[in-house]
Amino acid sequence: MTVVCDLLSGTVEFVTQDRKTESLEDYYQQFTAQQLERIQAVAMDMWEPYFKATIKHVPDAAHKIVYDRFHIMQHVGQAVDKVRRQEHRDLLRQEDERLKGTKYIWLYREENLPDKHRPTLEALKNTNLKVAKAWAMKESLSGLWNYLSIGWAKRFMKRWLVWVRKSHLSPMRKVGEMLSRHLDNILTFCRHRITNSAAEGINSRIMAIKRRACGYRNREHFKTVIYFFCGGLDLHPQQA
Repeated sequence: MTVVCDLLSGTVEFVTQDRKTESLEDYYQQFTAQQLERIQAVAMDMWEPYFKATIKHVPDAAHKIVYDRFHIMQHVGQAVDKVRRQEHRDLLRQEDERLKGTKYIWLYREENLPDKHRPTLEALKNTNLKVAKAWAMKESLSGLWNYLSIGWAKRFMKRWLVWVRKSHLSPMRKVGEMLSRHLDNILTFCRHRITNSAAEGINSRIMAIKRRACGYRNREHFKTVIYFFCGGLDLHPQQA
């Protein structure tokens, strides 16, 4: 399903089935040209149908679409894990078990790593392991979100992308190519400073509602429940 929420109020504004261009277009078509003009920014993951719908309907959308930084870091984390899995298989053939049980160590941000795992990370991160190199790239990319200037952020990203391209790590190169294609709307974060975190929170609430009901056979009933619990309704009785 496609769920649109207001990032300021944290409420669901629109729900429809599918994740197609037409799905999001149905939302935008409710508004007048003047109302669409007032949209200041749109946070989304790098899903092409949503991008196309927003570009088509929202004025100056190319400067308003912000690709969610958490989804971006998730893609990079998945690439690091692919490097780890491949290297772990190669090392096991040599009876080297250094990477056994280290999956989640490489996925944490260094400052968020539980203390019990720090000795292992310290022992491995400065080695010549491929996953250590991929992890260093992931950690370095986190610095992008501190930039306020698009110009400086772009310089940072160009250096980072060169590093990734020269790494000979196929998963990292692939994710670098993806980020390069979407770079303009990654850098818009410097201007608008928004993420999809509100939407992720709402998605968790929706999944909890679905679990409590043991699922819904009727999509329209499910949509109604989503609006009821997540639409920002004022359910307090009015004073006479």
